Amino acid sequence: MAMKFTILVSILVLVLIAAQADEAQGLRPITVAVNISGIVTCSVNGSANAPPFANALVELSCGGNVIASAVTNAQGVFNITVNPLRVTLNNLLSSCRVIVATPLSNCNATLPTAGTLQSALQVAGTFIRGILNNVNLVPIRFRIVV
Repeated sequence: MAMKFTILVSILVLVLIAAQADEAQGLRPITVAVNISGIVTCSVNGSANAPPFANALVELSCGGNVIASAVTNAQGVFNITVNPLRVTLNNLLSSCRVIVATPLSNCNATLPTAGTLQSALQVAGTFIRGILNNVNLVPIRFRIVV
């Protein structure tokens, strides 16, 4: 067992050294990190003028399966980092949605209890940090879906 662990660590070190050498030669990074962030407001149509939706459970759903989640902070901000081995960027953009699982009525009792806030995703930007090619995605606009 110790030998397998040593071999695995050796392989990881070699991959990191090779990636740093590739980057030094101007080659593309080998890993993509995907960050999804946004602000959830207490509104049925994603109005920026509505108050923030604090402590809301936000889920990333792809093909009906929840693959990651986060909880909004006091300002309604959430951030989800996606494991690039679980879903591709193309799949994220075409078949994944950000869903607010917490009912809207939790932030405002006059809002509907049925339906969920949902949004498709779009690319907000990319940047390279070390061997990671970071892709930032944001919700297009949250709307209630019944």
